[in-house]
Amino acid sequence: MSEILDPTELPEDKHEEILHDQTVVSGLYENWFLDYASYVILERAVPAVEDGLKPVQRRILHALKEMDDGRFNKVANVIGQTMQYHPHGDASIGEAMTTIGQKNLLFDTQGNWGDIRTGDGAAAPRYIEVRLSKFGNEVVFNPQTTEWQLSYDGRKKEPVTLPVKFPLLLALGVEGIAVGLSTKILPHNFIELVDASISILKDKPVTLYPDFPTGGLIDVSNYNDGHRGGKVRIRAKIEEFDKKTLIIREIPFGTTTTSVKDSIIKANDDGKIKIKKVEDLTSREVEIHVHLAPGVSPDITIDALYAFTECEVSVSPNACVIIKDKPHFVSVTDILKVNTHQTVRLLERELEIRRNELMEKLLYSSLEKIFIENRIYRKIEECETFEAVLETIDKGLKPFKKQFYREITQDDLIRLTEIRIKRISKYDGFKAEELMKRLQEELAETEDNLANLTRYAINYYRDLQKKYGKGRERRTEIRAFNTIAASVVAAANAKLYVDREGGFIGSGLKKDEFVSDCSDIDDIIVFRSDGKCLVTKIQEKVFVGKDIIYCSVFKKNDERKVYNMIYLDGKSGISMVKRFNVTAVTRDREYDLTMGNPKSKVLWFTANDNGEAEVVTINLTAQSTAKVKQQDFSFVTVAIKNRGAQGNILTRYPIRKITLKSGGVSTLGGMDIWYDEHLGRLNRDERGKFLGNFDNGASILVVYKDGQYELTNYSLTNRYEPAEIAVLEKFDPERVLSAIYFEANQKFHYIKRFRIETTTQDKKFSFIGDAKGSKLLAVSSDRYPRFEINHQMKDRGPLEKMVLEPEGFIDVRGWKALGAKLPFAKVKDVKLLPPREKPGPDKIAPPVLVMEQEPDPEEPLEEVSETEQPDSAASSTTKQLGLFS
Repeated sequence: MSEILDPTELPEDKHEEILHDQTVVSGLYENWFLDYASYVILERAVPAVEDGLKPVQRRILHALKEMDDGRFNKVANVIGQTMQYHPHGDASIGEAMTTIGQKNLLFDTQGNWGDIRTGDGAAAPRYIEVRLSKFGNEVVFNPQTTEWQLSYDGRKKEPVTLPVKFPLLLALGVEGIAVGLSTKILPHNFIELVDASISILKDKPVTLYPDFPTGGLIDVSNYNDGHRGGKVRIRAKIEEFDKKTLIIREIPFGTTTTSVKDSIIKANDDGKIKIKKVEDLTSREVEIHVHLAPGVSPDITIDALYAFTECEVSVSPNACVIIKDKPHFVSVTDILKVNTHQTVRLLERELEIRRNELMEKLLYSSLEKIFIENRIYRKIEECETFEAVLETIDKGLKPFKKQFYREITQDDLIRLTEIRIKRISKYDGFKAEELMKRLQEELAETEDNLANLTRYAINYYRDLQKKYGKGRERRTEIRAFNTIAASVVAAANAKLYVDREGGFIGSGLKKDEFVSDCSDIDDIIVFRSDGKCLVTKIQEKVFVGKDIIYCSVFKKNDERKVYNMIYLDGKSGISMVKRFNVTAVTRDREYDLTMGNPKSKVLWFTANDNGEAEVVTINLTAQSTAKVKQQDFSFVTVAIKNRGAQGNILTRYPIRKITLKSGGVSTLGGMDIWYDEHLGRLNRDERGKFLGNFDNGASILVVYKDGQYELTNYSLTNRYEPAEIAVLEKFDPERVLSAIYFEANQKFHYIKRFRIETTTQDKKFSFIGDAKGSKLLAVSSDRYPRFEINHQMKDRGPLEKMVLEPEGFIDVRGWKALGAKLPFAKVKDVKLLPPREKPGPDKIAPPVLVMEQEPDPEEPLEEVSETEQPDSAASSTTKQLGLFS
């Protein structure tokens, strides 16, 4: 061990030398930390904007290219090759390679590479194989346009960045954590990236949204172009198999089937949802079965799954990339623009290189042609030195030098001397001319591409999409999500009890009065006899004040819940009456519903879920001076106001008692309901299509595109899948539906008009039959609908258009009836046109308005002789339909 020296014991001439060698420790830490942070940011965690790759990914691709012979390589061998360039361990290389391979773009893989949906890891590197894909070979590499540097040990050359001619960073996505910053760029759709790059080259605006290999649904309303501070919400795709079973078909990006299943089990254990069991049946496709408990609503359970489980996740993008050796926070559009313009520069560089190669080939071909056809090779036979040979060749070429684009060098002359006698003897001038002509044509094409670089780049992108875009369509459906209130969809996993005299409420007062079921996240509203009310969180036991007259679960912004109250003002002795809502409050704050005077007291109180107004009998005291000491009073006469209103004067005389005479009816009327076609939800916020005013007994009619209909209630928790719905409206038993469909058993197309005759709610009925292959083509609930039918009267005949109006000649029958058969050999498609206005009293709407013939672009037309030609399309069709007598 070295001896610790005390500077005071050393000669004075040594003091300055020791102090000069000392460094302040804080300075060391500052420098070392900055060096380390810079290294992690630049060399490990954050991708470069030029090729969208982190250093380890770039080295893997370079190593694979070095090994590429068209065959698969063991991943273990690729890891070993990569370690010649990468200064870190094999684990980081293997993990990075697996991540790239699972994205199915740059690699062709063989073996078990794991599954991002289930979270299963890849097999050991010695068992799995990899090679570069055709796409990777085409867009990532070009040694002629690559900038090179020495590897970490100086033994090898590696690329600074790879010349990638595609927005690879946005296609793959990336996530990395560095020192002091992180990056998270979500993957985007291959086809949309190509289209967006073309739009940039055409100076058109672009909008990009993420697309995930796991599919699902995404709300991009706050994506913010991938900038910091943005957010996307991603949901699993859940379908209702039946009233007792839900099936999850696609899961959110970043989750696995195991984590989703575990989150559902935890939510059930916590009482947030009520299910019997969860089964993960995932194999080739994701399939998680959620079996519901008896009596549980599937619609509410779906919302609860989104609210309390990993069936919905939020992801915050944070696009950070290395630009000119510094990290920058940018948008995905900025990244795409950089990549697109870089692709144009790389294509230009490749064209320039190709042009130079062609010019050199033309130059040499011309030199060779002159050298042989002008027999210059014979003039060198008498030369005694090599210098004399070169001089003789140069002299022979002198008359032709003006036609070359550059000067003839000594290397060119030496190359001519290397032509073999055999080649000279077999030289074919015609073939040489043909070759030079092809080279000139290719050179002209290259020059044209250089002059029209944008056009060339657009064609390059289109070629990429044509070759590699198949099967890469968008998997994640873009939707607008509604905000789910957790308190609305939470399962009733607790019970509310009240101790009225003592002033306690809670879920733990099991010996006291039971009020209702509730969830452990509900708020409870409490009214006391002194005219005070408050809202508090459900707890085991909480004191809210003595003499409780009413408590219940509080629903925020519920305008239909109306409280009817009569109270005695403690100062004036006047009895007041009021009706009011409590829509929004501050939790645990007391609100006075009276005039605020001491000794005020509530004489009558009711809570009415639908704004009912009862009739009460008022009995005055015997000592009052009023002539009439008993009278009836209806709350209908009182307007509904806010909770702070003092109310109206009921009587100035003292009241002995108040009794209920009769229950009232709602004073609010029906409920106006709208349908938001984007969210697939009902609402009262005037969003979307107005369905009508609903009261007790009203239903909603839903007609599905698969030929079924269903009646539902008008609960705002109902869910409707917009893509599956053809008609959604308020149910009217007298409304007639018109439908055109294909019946698979009969193999004919039918048109029918029918009324809904069933009244059972939440049960689907098929009005096109149950035969497999039957298909609904169009349906309308309009009074005077119009259908445009593209059809053929006979096989391979001309395509005809007909506008058909069912009203007036097709009878209304039962919903199970087949309807009238359409006399067409083939119906290509049916379009629903805007309905006709109601005809006047002396006017009958013509059943057939338009018939046009046009060739089918997909099928060849069959020639028909004059004797074989049928009557005009209109007459033949209308006769067969029986439209005219």
